[in-house]
Amino acid sequence: MTARSTRTGEDAEDLDVEEVLALVNEHGGRTPTGDPGGRTPEVPAPGGHGAHSSDAHHRATPWHEARAIAARAARAAVRAAGRAPVSVAMDSALGLTLAAPVTALTDLPSFDTSAMDGWAVAGPGPWDVRDEGVLAGHAEPEPLTDGEAVRIATGARVPLDTTAVLRTEHGRTDAQGRLHATRDMHHGQDIRPRGQECRSGDQLLPVGTLVTPAVLGLAAAAGYDTLTAVPRPRVEVLVLGDELLTEGRPHDGLIRDALGPMLPPWLRALGAEVTAVRRLGDDAKALRKAIAGSTADLVVTTGGTASGPVDHVHPTLDSLGAELLVDGVKVRPGHPMLLARTKDDQHLVGLPGNPLAAVSGLLTLAEPLLRTLAAHPAPEPYALPLQETAHGHPYDTRLIPVVLRGDVAVALHYNGPAMLRGIAAADALAVVPPGGARAGQELELLDLPWASAGIEVCFT
Repeated sequence: MTARSTRTGEDAEDLDVEEVLALVNEHGGRTPTGDPGGRTPEVPAPGGHGAHSSDAHHRATPWHEARAIAARAARAAVRAAGRAPVSVAMDSALGLTLAAPVTALTDLPSFDTSAMDGWAVAGPGPWDVRDEGVLAGHAEPEPLTDGEAVRIATGARVPLDTTAVLRTEHGRTDAQGRLHATRDMHHGQDIRPRGQECRSGDQLLPVGTLVTPAVLGLAAAAGYDTLTAVPRPRVEVLVLGDELLTEGRPHDGLIRDALGPMLPPWLRALGAEVTAVRRLGDDAKALRKAIAGSTADLVVTTGGTASGPVDHVHPTLDSLGAELLVDGVKVRPGHPMLLARTKDDQHLVGLPGNPLAAVSGLLTLAEPLLRTLAAHPAPEPYALPLQETAHGHPYDTRLIPVVLRGDVAVALHYNGPAMLRGIAAADALAVVPPGGARAGQELELLDLPWASAGIEVCFT
């Protein structure tokens, strides 16, 4: 890391993505994993590349540590790839992170403007009113002389020598057509002077700012057509399983594919660009070819992460020489999930095939990895008390869907690994520690993207 990683403002215009990420972490006041202590566990170096032994649970990674490893792996990928910022059109920049500051390209406002509909007046009243008014977007009007007024619209250029703008509701005209003020008026009233908001060259937004709708509005007002930002991570989804139907009702042992429709919009809500969704069935050769040929930053697979006769993910990763960073997580549902480094600048997240277990894997491994690749700050951790007792696993963390009701979290039913009915109604997932949680105990919550901020859910 160079000394530039701590700079802000105009000096930061040449930052690369790694340095933007460092700035986000530094000024966000927390690490990408949300660990207030700032410590990220070292990525483990498991023996062998992708070997899947029978003591899977013994080798599984604790839940919080798995999330930290995913964020750390993403930082390593950013360093390896040397990812450069991109110039993005305004209509495509929502949810990205600024990689260069937004500096005012003009004074705002760029001329004295009227803040209200009414009359621009010069000197003390009463005033003679000009026949033609002044509208927004028109050329500079003729100067006023003392005792003269002109109708003016909000946002219109104020004529030279204007004393104030008299609001429509604060003026009246007499029988001779002369304008009178019905309230006291002071010099400069309801005039927005040139440069009131900023002067040309002022920094409006620093590197590391998340592009929100308001940021887009400010940048447009300041004269921007494009923004320099950290590119979206590119994700390819590989749906595995011969038993999956893409339409119609389940029949004859076949089931509908829930993950193919669900994962792409969820990944977009996490800030990713989904480049492809491919259905490969249980074909080991097709899986190997797809992973080896992918140019995405992240490959997401569904199912096939256990050790059954058609679970091809581990053997395929082994044949490709991939490095397993997380081989199982001590969490329910979703414990067979995995994270592998397939190339220096590419990772694979293997999700379990059961739908809620896949959601667990998505938020445990894919979310911190994608967030870090996009240089987004980690969300502030927060907790709420449970309304009722939540049963836990003896040794593993549990993630359960909850709705938020005031200042409590209410657990939802239908929270088995294969069920989506609970998560479909949820606001968040509650992190239940091993052994369970009693009623009133505060638990860490993971917001669902559309229930917290909501802007990313609109990504296309």
